[in-house]
Amino acid sequence: MQTSDFDYDLPKEFIAQRPADPRDSSRLLILHRQTGKIEHHIFHEIIGHLSPDDVLVLNETRVIPARLRARKIPTGGAVEVLLLRQTALQTWIAIVGGRGIHPEQKLQILGGPQAEILEDLGESRRLIRFDEPIYGQLDGIGEMPTPPYIHTPLQSPNEYQTVFAEIPGSAAAPTAGLHFTPSLLEGIHAKGIQIVKVILHIGLDTFAPVTSTNPLQHSIHKEWCQVTPEAASIINQASQKGGRVIAVGTTTVRTLETAARQARNHERVHPFNGDTDLFILPGHQFRSIDAMITNFHLPRSTLLMMVSAFAGRERMLELYQQAMDANYRFYSFGDAMLIL
Repeated sequence: MQTSDFDYDLPKEFIAQRPADPRDSSRLLILHRQTGKIEHHIFHEIIGHLSPDDVLVLNETRVIPARLRARKIPTGGAVEVLLLRQTALQTWIAIVGGRGIHPEQKLQILGGPQAEILEDLGESRRLIRFDEPIYGQLDGIGEMPTPPYIHTPLQSPNEYQTVFAEIPGSAAAPTAGLHFTPSLLEGIHAKGIQIVKVILHIGLDTFAPVTSTNPLQHSIHKEWCQVTPEAASIINQASQKGGRVIAVGTTTVRTLETAARQARNHERVHPFNGDTDLFILPGHQFRSIDAMITNFHLPRSTLLMMVSAFAGRERMLELYQQAMDANYRFYSFGDAMLIL
């Protein structure tokens, strides 16, 4: 297995720059893994492919306005700080963009406090300490961290937020969840389908291309996730009654498969609260899910590798080509797939 096995060419015109309006009017490609059958739908029609015994699992993480503009002290050189993870009251792991960003370098956050680089964590990652807590200031001085391939400014920060986002902590949105609207969720609930929420706070490494020749040599960074006892109980009971566990997004899959590592006896998942370093590649045996809803992912990304593990690499690359032939929209604001 080589990283190049997960490469494909995507002309830039296929990269969605704006979300669908309304959100559930995006397109939906459905793949039936057992038969290979492919269907083309509108996303809100997904309700017709869900059964009352099923359980739909959402990642309720909330994106924080984690992108900060800064200047080097004393030279005034421009710096960009992207907060990834808080490690203490005033200390964060961050991606810091700029020249010569070494330990002991002091920064002035525009509109906010000063900061100091404490440690070089490799590549552009730094441990940074602010001279006062910054979390409560982010809404005023931070920007939403949309991916670099989105060039159109957001009309509202909520465009890059799921309608069910509750728990702040992510540097990126769980984009498969962006297709849901309140009315669609109400319709799913009214059909008798249970909706369960888990949490995985997303770092940008989730979306980064794999640069090593062999994906097994790729170091995936840890992300914090949680499956509560209540969520685990609902998932396990639904499974025992013959219902399907349908994960919304690769981050939800990663969370559930992490919880499946702890499973006992006849459980699908066991309650879990902590860091996950799970890297899902072809050959992985899925234990927690029966289906997943996902977007169309970047070449050479860990996310494309995960969906290839679930549905087959060659089949996924063929589907991606068919999606391009049918003018589907790709990446974070693009269209969706339901893999059954």
